[in-house]
Amino acid sequence: MRTKGNPNWGKGIEIPNLPTSFDEVVRRLRLSVKDYETSAPLKEWVQKHKDSRYVPQDLLKAWGFVEKF
Repeated sequence: MRTKGNPNWGKGIEIPNLPTSFDEVVRRLRLSVKDYETSAPLKEWVQKHKDSRYVPQDLLKAWGFVEKF
């Protein structure tokens, strides 16, 4: 007898731990965490991609890209 449906439904799935695009830019620019706020190329990238890519909230606040609550 054949069963209907996905036999793996409800089972946990493994999500690969891949670097974000922000992480890739930081790696390419060879920045440490303490260099984030002073990096002009990183600030330019963040300004272009802040609405569509992951950027740490602390960095957005430090550069004034979001309101401080």
